[in-house]
Amino acid sequence: MIGTVHGDTDDDATLALACRKGDTVAFECLVRRHQGMLMNVAFRVTGVYEDACEIVQDAFIAAWRKIDTFRGDAAFSTWLTAIVINLSRNRRQQIQSRKQREAYSLDAPLSGNDNDPLPDPPADTPSALQQMEEAELRQILNGCIDALPHEFREVLVLRDMQDLAYAEVVSALRVREGTVKSRLFRARAAVKDCLKRAAA
Repeated sequence: MIGTVHGDTDDDATLALACRKGDTVAFECLVRRHQGMLMNVAFRVTGVYEDACEIVQDAFIAAWRKIDTFRGDAAFSTWLTAIVINLSRNRRQQIQSRKQREAYSLDAPLSGNDNDPLPDPPADTPSALQQMEEAELRQILNGCIDALPHEFREVLVLRDMQDLAYAEVVSALRVREGTVKSRLFRARAAVKDCLKRAAA
């Protein structure tokens, strides 16, 4: 059933209620509203753009199928984020399991992203030197974040990069607030130490 066209003024709860009645137009509004944020979360957690794209697509499919389970206890964006986090964890486990089963050849070339060029920054930056410095700093920072254990990376991404409130992080990760704060403290300290080592 196709419902009425919804504007940007409709809040998530109203759109979710329409989705529960089969309104696909309302669901399209929710997809447009949240896909950018979810893509950022998935990419930061997995570190692989292609995986992040699939995870977000799967998350929206799961959200449509499970829309009746959304009760409004948390924000709709938090509910979606929890789905993305769970799918990201599953994808990480699949990759780790696959790597453990793979046979490695001593003749195979080494792989890695250390030497991959970063995309060019916007052209309105003052100088090529500044562009190089900023790109190098971003690469170092991303490397420090990627090196975090996944439970620390998830908290850092949701709290510091997505600016979610503690209550939203708690709801998305299904852990206690004290655990969130502890992991966040340790994640920030680890990133800070990593940056110091890189600058030494």
